[in-house]
Amino acid sequence: SMSEALLQRVKELEAELEKLKSQLEKRRNDAKPIPEPSPSSAETNCPPTGNAIKRGKKAVKNRPLDFFAHPRRHVALRLAYLGWAYQGFAVQENTDNTVEARLFEALHKTCLIQDRQSSNYHRCGRTDKGVSAFSQVTAVQSSLRSTQFCGGLGVKLPENVDADKKSQTAVSELPYVKMLNRVLPHDIRIWNWAPAAEGFSARFDCQSRTYRYYFPRGSLNVELMADAAERYEGTHDFRNLCKMDVGNGVLQFERTILSSSVTPVNPEHASSTDQYDIFVFEVRGLAFLYHQVRCMMALLLLIGQKLEAPEIINQLLDVQSNPRKPQYSMAVDYPLVLYHCHFEGLDWQQSNDEANHVLSTLQHHWTQSAVRSHVLHGMIKGLEGIGGASSDHCWLIEGSRLEKLSATAGASTL
Repeated sequence: SMSEALLQRVKELEAELEKLKSQLEKRRNDAKPIPEPSPSSAETNCPPTGNAIKRGKKAVKNRPLDFFAHPRRHVALRLAYLGWAYQGFAVQENTDNTVEARLFEALHKTCLIQDRQSSNYHRCGRTDKGVSAFSQVTAVQSSLRSTQFCGGLGVKLPENVDADKKSQTAVSELPYVKMLNRVLPHDIRIWNWAPAAEGFSARFDCQSRTYRYYFPRGSLNVELMADAAERYEGTHDFRNLCKMDVGNGVLQFERTILSSSVTPVNPEHASSTDQYDIFVFEVRGLAFLYHQVRCMMALLLLIGQKLEAPEIINQLLDVQSNPRKPQYSMAVDYPLVLYHCHFEGLDWQQSNDEANHVLSTLQHHWTQSAVRSHVLHGMIKGLEGIGGASSDHCWLIEGSRLEKLSATAGASTL
């Protein structure tokens, strides 16, 4: 009958409804967000490499990454950066605009560290506001996520690792350089990394540090400057050639300079007299005091202008005869580069692809800077051609009228 047929149909629809409800509930449970881990948890919401893993055609969000389920590794990172747009290398309380702050953002974004506090991080050295580096070295001690369950130099295995994982064949380490460079600003580049032993210190294991300070010949007497630079070599008390850093407990001012020179960047300019030739003051030492290189350069600039004789260096290094530092302005920051930090025994891992990627980025920066330099050079030549006279002013001393403009121009090339 019709009533029985209707009753049967209602039962079928009710069964279908229950089935749909059950499916809907299952989907809701699958899609429920995973609760935030507590601060004491070893997990982080950060996925290893991206926001989702594709399974079939669907994207399923990763579960939180448990750092203590992964091996962790003591790793040294070598990085280059253009410091003109930053307030220095080291993280500071009063500004977020530092190279190190960007580095930690990248380490966290790529989930290579759990957090800064537990990363046991140390650096080869600080560089000041506006100072660049080609070879700054940092180390993250036993805290960088690793793939090496079978162990290796600097690797710390998680607790309770089963024998199967320990005996697995060696797999490639995470591509640290590629991962970091994809999320760092373009004026900060990692160019290689090295596994490091547990006791390695980026600061105390550095054998020597080399700084370069670039400057145009201008009207400077570069021969006098070269003579003066050699006088820095040896072990001396540099209290008259640094900024006092007593607040950080620096009470010993003796430092060893292994080499010190002033040379043209292009050797063919040695016999030239063109004021636009670029020279470099290169100094290599075991360690340096606060603002030491910029004070050393300031004296060379005074000597190059013939405002002081080269002997002033010998006099200021004789702290018995000259116990008080005279008043003089430092050399400006933007031409200074931490060019090399030398370490023994580190096996730097470098990918040709990544080296080419870094090279390409630097060539892009150079193209912009070189073209802007020649635009300015063309304007200068144009003004000289209609009777303008070249200035013999040295623009590299702090307090110069255009010093701030020069530094800003350097930053804008980024």
